Amino acid sequence: MLSKKTILFFLASLVLWAAEPLSSWRDNATKDRIVAFVEKVTDKKSKAYVKPEDRIAVFDNDGTMWPEMPLYFELQFAIDEIKRVAPSRPAFRKQMPYKAVLDNRMDLLLEKEAKRNILTLLAATHVGMDDETFARNVKRWLEKPHPRFHRPYISLVYKPMLELWRYLEANGFTVFIVSGGGIDFMRAWIPGRYGIASHRVIGSYAQTKFKNGEIHKLPNVAFIDDKENKPVAIYRIIGKRPILACGNSDGDLAMLQYTAAGKGVSLPIYIHHTDAKREYAYDRKSAVGRLEKGLDEAIKRQWLLVDMKRDWKRVFEEK
Repeated sequence: MLSKKTILFFLASLVLWAAEPLSSWRDNATKDRIVAFVEKVTDKKSKAYVKPEDRIAVFDNDGTMWPEMPLYFELQFAIDEIKRVAPSRPAFRKQMPYKAVLDNRMDLLLEKEAKRNILTLLAATHVGMDDETFARNVKRWLEKPHPRFHRPYISLVYKPMLELWRYLEANGFTVFIVSGGGIDFMRAWIPGRYGIASHRVIGSYAQTKFKNGEIHKLPNVAFIDDKENKPVAIYRIIGKRPILACGNSDGDLAMLQYTAAGKGVSLPIYIHHTDAKREYAYDRKSAVGRLEKGLDEAIKRQWLLVDMKRDWKRVFEEK
C-alpha cells in the first residue's frame, strides 16, 4: 500500500503536469507528436479514440526511466552485495558468475548472458533472507552516490520520463513497467518513486516456493523478461496489447513490435542516448543497452525516436 505522503505527492504532481504537461521536453516535433497521439486517442469524436480501459502503456526501466551506465544499476547493487557477503561464502571464489565479481572481471559478466548473470547474482543475495530485509538492503544501496554524477542512484530517474508517465496517467492511461530487471529489486523502490502499485511492475524473477506461510526464493532463474519474453509477459500479466510502448535497446524491440502490430493506432517510442555531456551517448556498439536492430527498425517504420540531447531541456531533477 502506498503511503499517505506518496499519494499526496502523486496527486499534486498530476495537478502540476495537467497544467503544464511535459515541461522538461523541448517544444519541437517530438513533443508535438506525443501530445497529438494522446489527444487523438482520448477524443471521443476521433476515429482513433481508445476507451480508458484499453489505454495501456508499457515502459522499460533501465536506460528508459533512469541510466544504465557504466553498469546496469541492479548489477552494481548485486556486485556490491556479493562482495559484502563473500567472506561468509567461500564457494563464491570458485563459482561463476561470483568469481568474476570477486576478480573484478566485469567484462565476463557482460560478455555472455548478462541478464542471467545479474539474476543469478541477485538470487544469491536473497538466500536466507526475507523480502522486507532484501528491500531494506536495496533502498539503503540506492542512497549511495553514482560514480559519475555524485548523487544518489535513487535521484537519477529521468525527469522528462516521469513527466510523460504522469501526462499519460492524467489522460486515462494505465502505465506498467516491463523490464528485464529483477522484479524484487524493482518492487523495492519503484512503487514509492513512480507512485504506482507493485503489481504494475513486471520483471525477471527467480524460482520460488511456498513454505510455512511464506514465499521463499530459490537460487535458480525462472523467467527473464527481455526481448521476445516481454510481449509474453505483457500477454500473461496485463492481458491487453499496449497502444504505447517506450524502450531504449534491442531488448525492447519485441515489445515495441508487439505494440505496433495492434489493429488501432499506436505509438512505439525509443529513447536514444545521444547526450554525452549530461548523460551518455551510445547505441550500436555498446555492451550495455545496445540499440542496433531497434534503431534500424525505428528509422524504417518511422517510430518516435527521442533524441535526449535535442528533445530534453533537462535530464534529471535538480538537486
